[in-house]
Amino acid sequence: MRRTLLLVCIVVTSTQLAFAGPKTVAVLEEHLQAGTLSTGQALLSSELEKNPKDADARFGLGTLQFLSSVERLSKSLYRYGLLQQQRTLIGGLGIELPIGINPQPEKITYEQARAIIQQLVTDLTKAEATLALIDTEEVKLPLHFGLIRLDLNGDGKTDPDKTLWRIYARLNRGAINVSEKRAQAFVIAFDTGDVYWLRGYCHLLMAFGETALAHDWQELFKRVGHVIFPSTDSPYPFLKEATPGDTDTFFSFNRLSDLIAYIHLINFQVKEPERMHAALGHLESMVAVSSRSWDFILKETDNDQEWLPNPKQTGVIPNVVVTDEMIESWRHFLAEAKTILKGEKLIPFWRGAPGRGINLRLVFMEPAPFDLVLWIQGTGAAPYLQKGPSTDPEVWRRLQRVFGGEFIGFALWFN
Repeated sequence: MRRTLLLVCIVVTSTQLAFAGPKTVAVLEEHLQAGTLSTGQALLSSELEKNPKDADARFGLGTLQFLSSVERLSKSLYRYGLLQQQRTLIGGLGIELPIGINPQPEKITYEQARAIIQQLVTDLTKAEATLALIDTEEVKLPLHFGLIRLDLNGDGKTDPDKTLWRIYARLNRGAINVSEKRAQAFVIAFDTGDVYWLRGYCHLLMAFGETALAHDWQELFKRVGHVIFPSTDSPYPFLKEATPGDTDTFFSFNRLSDLIAYIHLINFQVKEPERMHAALGHLESMVAVSSRSWDFILKETDNDQEWLPNPKQTGVIPNVVVTDEMIESWRHFLAEAKTILKGEKLIPFWRGAPGRGINLRLVFMEPAPFDLVLWIQGTGAAPYLQKGPSTDPEVWRRLQRVFGGEFIGFALWFN
């Protein structure tokens, strides 16, 4: 009787585990493609309360939380008309923004601008904490990535134009054969390595957010915030008025004077130094989880629609091959970055005799007011200058050589 009961328990448990993955994927895909991210989060949270060890459900929940943070940020930026007056200029530079034109952008205050950044940090903290609880290598989420639907302008509509493949097609008009048929066939099987990859991006974005919130940039916002948002709460309303005879080009007097003022006003007092400490912690965590990501990727023996492939696998990005030399160079870069963040190696200083460098760790641990012009000139970096070993230039030369001069693009992908 006991053996029979034990066998039944094993069969039932095995059946639950076997169907946890497909069930999670079905729920996740349904709400990703419908654009109902909040509902999907509630369902997966409920599933995790019943089965806390369901790693696929946890990965799905973390993915929804991350995408929700992106969606919420986009809604806020649309609400206040991000860069609407600069669209012609940045379009001429070949840059397109996924956020549409808001015909009635709301007025934004300095406090509201900071609140947008704080909300992003809060949302990403939640997503990263969810993903950090995944402690198994047996996790996989095959997703129709191009069919994910995000409400970037906050109008509550779920029309087809909000799918990622349509957004990509708009932003990359030169892209060949971008169609719904191809989007339906395009699947990425995210696995354990990608859990750490996504955690790395959470930490990177949180580092940027904490750095911004550590400083006081109210003067910049009041005097040149209209360059970013068309309706800022400013004591200088005339800045947003048209000047008779002034052309609306990059070389117009208004644009050039605003650009000069913008650079001049990148002189920020440190408002909350503990946020700089937090930013450093996020950068260190980013390096650590990126290294762990590649530990898992290199151990993979399957070849299943890989987002980040090892040299024996085929990735979903066409015509891009990841080689052993690329991974080895990337891991050397991570090791070098770790020593720099620990203050064990210095960043070479660009003025004066050789032998001194900048201790980047001190920039975060002992933050001083940041003045861009003085940093370029050199005196802004003076509090952090030390003598000691600098980062190895060969590491950086090798990265450029191995990645064919496209290291930045690969770094954004590799994380």
